Amino acid sequence: MRNLIALSACCFVVAAASANEPPAYAPPKKPAPNTVIESIRPAKPGAKQGAETAGATRGTGGTSGTNGTGGKGTPAAPRMTEREREEQAEAELSAKIAARLAEMRANQAARVAAAAKAKKAAAAKAAAIAAAPPPRANGTHWAYEGEYGPANWSKINSDWAVCGNGKRQSPIDIRDGMKVELEQIAFDYKPSAFSVTDNGRTVQVTMGGGNYITVGNRMYELQQFHFHRPSEERINGRGFEMVIHLEHKDSEGKLAVLSLLLERGKPQPVIQTVWNNLPLEKRDTASPAIVLDPNDMLPQRRDYYTYMGSMTHPPCTEGVLWLVMKEPVQASPAQMALFSRLYPLNARPIQPGSGRMIKESN
Repeated sequence: MRNLIALSACCFVVAAASANEPPAYAPPKKPAPNTVIESIRPAKPGAKQGAETAGATRGTGGTSGTNGTGGKGTPAAPRMTEREREEQAEAELSAKIAARLAEMRANQAARVAAAAKAKKAAAAKAAAIAAAPPPRANGTHWAYEGEYGPANWSKINSDWAVCGNGKRQSPIDIRDGMKVELEQIAFDYKPSAFSVTDNGRTVQVTMGGGNYITVGNRMYELQQFHFHRPSEERINGRGFEMVIHLEHKDSEGKLAVLSLLLERGKPQPVIQTVWNNLPLEKRDTASPAIVLDPNDMLPQRRDYYTYMGSMTHPPCTEGVLWLVMKEPVQASPAQMALFSRLYPLNARPIQPGSGRMIKESN
């Protein structure tokens, strides 16, 4: 009996430990009555008398029967003792506990395997995400200040990456130039039709065809010129109030930029012609019925600095030949003030020189 109580206590402990687990099997049905015990229970009185009567009748016939003179009686099944019933109950309870424990171990092993599988899948997914290339940036809006300013140009569009990692970027502080006998720039400018556009970042003047410069045995045609305030380039650390960049292109698409530094002085006629024909709205274009002569912008002395750089705005294309005139061009304070009302700051900061060779006229 003590063993039965101990096994029952173990069963209760196991049941309490797995109380939070869903049942892994249906409760067993009520066992059928013990046929051995039932067979040895005493029969009801009436049934016994009927059996004895039937036996007596069979005995009279002399064929068979329990009490018959010619028959042999069937021995009664032995009655189970209290000890035997306890041992049988203990065996059944032990079998149930063992089955339940085995099922719990199997469920726990399955949960551990599922967790390991999920962890492995999550790690594989994280590795795949880390290995995947970042989404390609394709922005088009840029500015000279704030979120879209020069510090972030390379992040706005993937095609502008060189704005951040290029080694030949412009503008630069032009210093320690090598003084050599540079060939003169050959100018072939003439009065031409033009249009004026306020593109939201500067005032740009697009020139009609037929205006060229020749330098280094290459001929470049003038495409357009535009204004920056303050000057983007510096000369030995000195900046200027404004600068004009004249962009040229040769037959192979190579670029050359002629830079005219502006300082305060007398009015500049070409600049005044441009201001007179400014469009009334930003991003509009005015096309006057007059001509403009680029020669009128050039300084008297034609000495210059030259180096290889880039465009000073996105996409910051490198491989650009820069020609910076040594002698500044004068413009009146009123002419400069008018532009400052439109664009008080539209200059890219100075870029690293990165050991580039700079030549200057001797």
